[in-house]
Amino acid sequence: MTPKEGCSRRRLVALALATSLLSGCATVGSDRVAQGTCPPVVEYSREFQARAAEELALLPEASAVQDMLTDYAVVRDQLRACKDAVSPVLHE
Repeated sequence: MTPKEGCSRRRLVALALATSLLSGCATVGSDRVAQGTCPPVVEYSREFQARAAEELALLPEASAVQDMLTDYAVVRDQLRACKDAVSPVLHE
């Protein structure tokens, strides 16, 4: 074994040891969502939603804004799911 190989092994052992020790610092399991990790979902009034729908109807077919709003709807659904996933964790 060359001196270089020994140094490399020591670094790997040190890295493995540090990783092992640092993983013990985790306060929540990795399968749970920590409190505060889900951004809030903005709620819009019915009037505001109606106005947005009217404005959306005025846009040309295949508008980029329509595509963006579709993506935004998906993100809002994901935020709601995140909030629902966090709620049980908070009540344990």
